[in-house]
Amino acid sequence: MQQYLDQTIQTSKRMLADFKNSEYPLGFAGGLVVLLLLALVILGIYWSNEPDNFDVQEITRELAPETGSNITVGSHTTATAIHLMETLLHKRGGYLSNDVMPPSVWLDNIPNWEFGVLVQARDITRALRNDLSRSQSQSIEDEDLIIAEPLFHFDNASWLFPATESEYQKGLDALHRYLKRLQDPSNPEAQFFARADNLSDWLGQVEKRLGSLSQRLSASVGQTRINTDLAGDSAAEQSTRTAREIEIKTPWMELDDVFYEARGATWALLHLLKAVEADFSAILQKKNALISLRQIIRELESTQQAIWSPVIMNGTGFGMFANHSLVMASYISRANAAVIDLRQLLQQG
Repeated sequence: MQQYLDQTIQTSKRMLADFKNSEYPLGFAGGLVVLLLLALVILGIYWSNEPDNFDVQEITRELAPETGSNITVGSHTTATAIHLMETLLHKRGGYLSNDVMPPSVWLDNIPNWEFGVLVQARDITRALRNDLSRSQSQSIEDEDLIIAEPLFHFDNASWLFPATESEYQKGLDALHRYLKRLQDPSNPEAQFFARADNLSDWLGQVEKRLGSLSQRLSASVGQTRINTDLAGDSAAEQSTRTAREIEIKTPWMELDDVFYEARGATWALLHLLKAVEADFSAILQKKNALISLRQIIRELESTQQAIWSPVIMNGTGFGMFANHSLVMASYISRANAAVIDLRQLLQQG
């Protein structure tokens, strides 16, 4: 990357010298415009690099240093949720989804990646507020999670009055306070209940998210689907009648949007499941479900392989060219099937 940037800078200097010596009166000004556009393109490419994977255990030790080696239950999941949101705000280029200036306004891959991560962060924060931090349905909600959860649902594209980043930062501050109170043995009000039913409830939401992403990715080639909305219940009804067969195809301009949203969602979910493995280890071992969880993680790791094509290709299913969306859908579908199996194990006595 550095070699490429050095070559680009040298080329830019030669172009500027040529324009400066040009006999045309607007040559120098035109050269500056070309250099500015070139610089913006390079900056856009640099900002479009996705963040690397991170070590959940290491991040937890950094965010909860008071515990030393005795990390309390729930710290991994909370610390991972915090790091996901901090990554959105502080990665290369910062948070780009609400930018209105170039080069951010020209980019769409990373903003869609950001949205995929954001949805997973919202889901785990909602689970923390409604289930994981509460012992039963009649228990009181945690004071900091009451603040954090709605703030993460703030408009992801607001750039002013207030800016999205400022609202998300307030939510992060609340999550940090919750994590700090989790480490305090003298404060029993902050809790994380690692129970099988709590984990199963969150995985139910994960199951729906993965199923939706898989269907949207599969629609890249277009297909006719049988309407199964009311299948399994002879008395079921719906508000508006729909056709027996439905034609579904993702518009050509949205193929890479769906792909990168899925890539961001699976990146976030991959790390959340690693955190769950640490916080729910006793439950997972008791249910003999640890191997099932690790298989889900392995499938999701496959979704993060390097993309060697400069564009997201959309070849037919058995054609000469690759279809990146179908490959991603395959990994996600297998992960989703494993999530369903894992929930069944957790629900067994």
